[in-house]
Amino acid sequence: MRIRIRHEISQNFEPGSRNMAAIVRLTPRPHEGQFIQRWTLDVDGDACLHAQEDAFGNCCHSFSVEGPADSVTIIAEGEVETQDSAGIVRGTVERFPPALYLRTTELTLPEPNVVAFAQGVPRDADPLNHLHALMQAVHEAVKERPDTPNGDTISAGEVLRKGAACSGSITHLFTTLARYLGLPARHVSGYFATEEAGNVRHWAEAHVTDVGWIAFDCGQKLCATENHVRLAVGLDALGVAPLRTSGTGLKEEISVRTGRLLRNGPARNPPASNPPVINPGAGGMQQAQSQQQS
Repeated sequence: MRIRIRHEISQNFEPGSRNMAAIVRLTPRPHEGQFIQRWTLDVDGDACLHAQEDAFGNCCHSFSVEGPADSVTIIAEGEVETQDSAGIVRGTVERFPPALYLRTTELTLPEPNVVAFAQGVPRDADPLNHLHALMQAVHEAVKERPDTPNGDTISAGEVLRKGAACSGSITHLFTTLARYLGLPARHVSGYFATEEAGNVRHWAEAHVTDVGWIAFDCGQKLCATENHVRLAVGLDALGVAPLRTSGTGLKEEISVRTGRLLRNGPARNPPASNPPVINPGAGGMQQAQSQQQS
């Protein structure tokens, strides 16, 4: 499936602000089932993008604006070809062993209500079956609400108390449950596309011995499909936020569309260890481009 994506983020600053710095995680990496056909990343104003990788192997860009400036706009745009892998994730950049993803954060603490919820799900000796049971239980217990801008999420315990949350917060609950039960789980940001419209979305990946990483979208009660585009991974929503700055007044405009792609054979995925080629522009709109041909 061919998926076309345009993600624009505008961030306001205090009037007359100087020396603003930002980290951007808006560049997907290829893996089995996800091939980046083209991708561009633009930032307005007098700023230059610097490509790098974070600790988890996500493709990031940093930039600074020396101001005075009142706002900055970042535009990520491109096309991604996806193939259904039944939720199994292979060929990704892995910087750490799965056991690292048993770590908790402030948003994924096993509070007493979360522990009670985990113990209330009948235990299955097969960890894969138990993960599916956890997804089913989370889906039934929490109503999904539209995602809020830039990872404005709540903790796993708060999700259960409210009974309704965005996909990022629901993911906090699932990863907390899995980690409490000794199953490594991590947080994923990305996009979900349909023929009519799509949006940003968060889901989880849990590790099962002899199988590997498997993607669980609890809000939709399904393993990730060809409609999912994987963007970044981390321990929680803060670790995969598309934009981290000191600004306020965030505004996002997102367009995600699908289109069936006809071809003579399967796309050839480049090695996941190769990051996109970055070609910063000079002056005006600075551009980072990724061109990978099938």
